Amino acid sequence: MERWRGRVALVTGASSGIGAAVCENLVKNELKVVGIARRIEKMQDLYEKLKTEKGTFLPIKCDITKDEDIYSLFDQIKEKFGGVDICVNNAGICGTGLGLLDGTTEEWRQMYNVNVIAICLCSKLTVKSLQERNLDDGHIINISSIAGHCVQNVRELHFYTATKFSLKALSEGLRQELQSINSGIKLSVISPGLVKTEILRDISLDSSFNKNIMELNTSLKPEDIAQTVSQILAAPSYMEVLDMLVVPRGKPMVDGKGRSMDMK
Repeated sequence: MERWRGRVALVTGASSGIGAAVCENLVKNELKVVGIARRIEKMQDLYEKLKTEKGTFLPIKCDITKDEDIYSLFDQIKEKFGGVDICVNNAGICGTGLGLLDGTTEEWRQMYNVNVIAICLCSKLTVKSLQERNLDDGHIINISSIAGHCVQNVRELHFYTATKFSLKALSEGLRQELQSINSGIKLSVISPGLVKTEILRDISLDSSFNKNIMELNTSLKPEDIAQTVSQILAAPSYMEVLDMLVVPRGKPMVDGKGRSMDMK
C-alpha cells in the first residue's frame, strides 16, 4: 500500500457498512479519502473518528442517482485534490423485497440507477481524471455480490441479482476497453457472500427474509471486505485481480423461509 500514500481515493456508499470500513482502512493507510453518501451526518461521525489518522477523510453529501451530483463531486475533488486515483464503487441497494411479479418499475429503475448506471459514470469520470493528469496507474474496484454469479431461488433478490449480472458484464467490458487503449488503469471486482450490513434495511420488518437471514447464516464483516480492497491495491503492478469471490465458511446458505441460497 506504500505506493498509494498521499493518493486520492473515492468511496461511494461511505455512510455505513462496507463503504465506511473501506474509508477507515484507506485513511489508516495514509490515503486522502473522499467518502460520499446521502447521509452526511453518519459520515461526520466517521470523520471525527479518523481525524487524528495520518491520512485524511473528506465526507461529501452526494446522491449518485443524480448525474449532476456526480459531475459536481468530481469537480470538487479536482479543485481540492487534483483528481481521483482510486474509485471504490461500493454503493448498492437491494430494494424492498418485492419479486418480479409484484415489484414496481419505480423501484427497479432506482436499483438500476444506483447499482449500475452510477458505477458506470463514476468509473468513466475516474478514467477521465487520470488521463487529464497523464497518470496511468489508477484503480477502479467494483463491489458486486455473489448474486452476480448465480440466480438463486429467492424472489426478494431477483432484480438485485439482475443488476449484479449487469455489473459483472459492464466491468469486463470496461476492462476490455482499457486494455484496447493500452491503459495501465486496473479494474477489479469483489463479489462478497453474505456481509452483515444495512443493505436489507428497506425490506419490510415483517419479512422473514430480513428478520432471520443474519441469524440463520454465517456472515462476513465489513472489515473483511475492506481488507480485501487493500490487498488488491497492494498487488504488484504486473498483477490484476479480475473478480474475487469472498464468502463466509459455514453451513449451506438458507433464507428466512428455509430456501437454499447456495451457488448452483
